[in-house]
Amino acid sequence: MSGLVRDAPFGQLVRYLSKNRFFQYPEEQPGYQIPDAYTGQHLEKKSTHRRHSTSRRSSTRENAHPTQPYDTRSDTKNLNDNDSNIGVEPREASEPFTTDVEKDAEKAEDESSLDDDDVDRVATQTSSIQRVSTLPYTNDRLAAEHEMALERTKSIPIMPIKTADGLILADWYTTDDLDNPQNWSQKKKFWTAFLIDMYTFVVYASSSIYISSSVLIMERFGVGEFKASLGLALYVLGYGIGPLIFSPLSEIPLFGRNIPYITTFALFTILALPTALVENLGGLLVLRFLLGFFGSPCLASGGASMGDMYSLLYLPFPVAMWVSAAFAAPALGPLLSGYAVYAENWRWSQWEILWMAGPVFLLFFFFLPETQPTTILLRRAARLRKATGNDKIRTQTEIDRKGITLWATIVEAIVKPIEITIKDPAILFVNVYTALTYGIYYSFFEVFPLVYPVMYGFNVGETGTVFVCIIVGCILAMAIYFSYLNWYLIPDIMKNGLRAQEHRLVPALFAAFGPTVGLFIFGWTARASIHWIVSVIGITIYALSVYIVMQCIFTYVPMSYPQYAASLFAGNDFFRSLFAFGAVLFSRPMYIDLGVGKGISLLGGLSVMGIIGMWLLWHYGARLRARSKFAI
Repeated sequence: MSGLVRDAPFGQLVRYLSKNRFFQYPEEQPGYQIPDAYTGQHLEKKSTHRRHSTSRRSSTRENAHPTQPYDTRSDTKNLNDNDSNIGVEPREASEPFTTDVEKDAEKAEDESSLDDDDVDRVATQTSSIQRVSTLPYTNDRLAAEHEMALERTKSIPIMPIKTADGLILADWYTTDDLDNPQNWSQKKKFWTAFLIDMYTFVVYASSSIYISSSVLIMERFGVGEFKASLGLALYVLGYGIGPLIFSPLSEIPLFGRNIPYITTFALFTILALPTALVENLGGLLVLRFLLGFFGSPCLASGGASMGDMYSLLYLPFPVAMWVSAAFAAPALGPLLSGYAVYAENWRWSQWEILWMAGPVFLLFFFFLPETQPTTILLRRAARLRKATGNDKIRTQTEIDRKGITLWATIVEAIVKPIEITIKDPAILFVNVYTALTYGIYYSFFEVFPLVYPVMYGFNVGETGTVFVCIIVGCILAMAIYFSYLNWYLIPDIMKNGLRAQEHRLVPALFAAFGPTVGLFIFGWTARASIHWIVSVIGITIYALSVYIVMQCIFTYVPMSYPQYAASLFAGNDFFRSLFAFGAVLFSRPMYIDLGVGKGISLLGGLSVMGIIGMWLLWHYGARLRARSKFAI
């Protein structure tokens, strides 16, 4: 527990204020034996096997973005060629893995070891690959993580790399180093993932929680429906813009994940108070935009935090839970505030944001450990320099980021996704399709009040309960997707390795029909002569299928564009939120002018493009990637 508090923002703040007198790390405590490799003494050759070099690459895979484009195909080939020169048989990318780690470990012990010169050569040859740690879905990473699993059966010292100019690159001390997030206990990983999920839920629920207050806001400030709907639209726009700034910040080791998380979440929590007390519409709208903007780091970095802790093979499970929090939270917002607003006043929906955010912020502040590996190693390197007096101890990312300014990083994160969207048809389709589905989702907040109160006599609170069908669809989708992962995908990867990226799109080929079917069911059964449950079933089908499609797409993108995955996700967040911003504003006039049936049919017709596009992407994806200068 003390280590958890020490690594949390509270512990780091206490360390800073006390000049590291409290919550000390082992390197700062009297009597701690610094590994010989960092003190300048020669480290005796122990078990410096080829696989340990591989583990070093894997353990630091979360490095900052490389300064130059990286061709994984050519560099991986060169690495394997170099391996063959030193008598080590490289693992084939598609070589199947067994699940018996102990058995594989025993087999590995029989492999030939390297002498000291060979180890130096391996270190030199692989040091450049360490900076390409943003490759999240590759056969190299899968192989490296498997070998790490073998190594964790024993605690084996890891020899740090020494560069030609005498720098010592700080690394994990052993293969089972508990400071490495990949080596954390399952309880610690679960706790960290749970906190991020709760944070995500609060931010997303705070968008739609406003809906229940719309009518009362119109009465209070004497405005029409369009101006009242800006409270939701501007919030969505805010958390679409935020990732363009906060996503690259979280990849800089100096900041890590926690500094953007805690500073913006603190501002989010503080701003919830004036939002509930504001006395004019202009102030309310500005504050709603700022709430969305400062809440966006959960969207920008939540998935990256999961990737810091979980191996490639099992990463889809925590990521799916995190996506569920983001997907289901807007559906719960109207339910959380509907009855309270109906009984009290419009401010109660905004007070509930503060009541949700406050406790979660305190848990974040006291108990959220840093997960960014490069940040952890950067701080370790600083402690080692102080403890040993050796100023040549550095990290690989310090070398890689030398000369790269914060402004250049942010500009790259903004410009690159736009460039790729324009030049790459696959990413253009992904951005357009996900933006459309997201916009349709947020249009429900405008159409439900036109259907259930008018046609079925629901009050505000009862209308909020209709959104529960989205949560039901999400739960059913999770059950289907987890079954697919557990009983098909993971066994297939263990047997055959990672297939072509388009293989991950197979579930989406069938799920892509769901949004169209669900929309037409809702649009043409939402009438007083048909029971309300029928239209609700249509929305449930929509939610279920969209969830599965999104999971497949958001796996395909980092597999195909690993070099630019972080930028593409931030760009996709922006495109989705921008369209949702527009959908909130145009959907109500559209439904009023065309009618619910025709308006929904228009959106359902547009969703047919997703069916066609998904099948085309599956069929021609490999050819598109071969022609793209951004994909692998």
